[in-house]
Amino acid sequence: MNSEKKTYNYHIVVAAGNGSRYGSELPKQFCNLNGRPLLMVTLERLHIVTPEWKLIVVVSDNMTETWKSMCDRHGFTIPHITITGGSTRSQSVKNALDTIDESSAGLISVHDAARPIITPELINSLLSAIENTDGAIPSCNLTDSIRHIETNGSSTAINRMEFRSVQTPQIFPAKKLITAYSHQLLPEFTDDASVMEAAGFNRICLAEGDPRNIKVTNPGDMAIAELYLSYL
Repeated sequence: MNSEKKTYNYHIVVAAGNGSRYGSELPKQFCNLNGRPLLMVTLERLHIVTPEWKLIVVVSDNMTETWKSMCDRHGFTIPHITITGGSTRSQSVKNALDTIDESSAGLISVHDAARPIITPELINSLLSAIENTDGAIPSCNLTDSIRHIETNGSSTAINRMEFRSVQTPQIFPAKKLITAYSHQLLPEFTDDASVMEAAGFNRICLAEGDPRNIKVTNPGDMAIAELYLSYL
């Protein structure tokens, strides 16, 4: 009799933000992309690429019933767990991690709900990079020139080749991520890699990201996402 415990991988999809910059009555993740809420498209893409991974969706308390109604209305049946988010992104991720059995968890990714362009190539890039590290995060070269703003209001040109833009999903060994989130969560933590580094997990590998993996922020971004999805 095989008593070995099965190991599961998880995607935590953070959808608890208010999306104020988008300029809609609904948070952007619940606005339509190709006729369905953006969040549904993101979950669908994750499920298509990694069908064996478990999905945990974090939504704000005031959107829980709305999300349930949307799933019923659109016949959305992809298995997922919905939990209530916190006052910050970090707290929302922590709430999701608290639902995971650490002893049976292998890898955990954390992904922005507003990034629907998930491809096998992106996930494979991350999984190839994470071995023997504290985590892998997708990144891309900067294409715009950048400048550093000084305290006196002046600015200085910076070599953009020394910097990379960072995306999600960010993937980490489950036990390390759960440990990192057991420490104090500070306001300056803008992503999960910064939480990991603050906890001493500094071996974060930069994997090749995808320039199409945009984060829908403004209404025009939705049209761009629709275009990219048409080629997948």
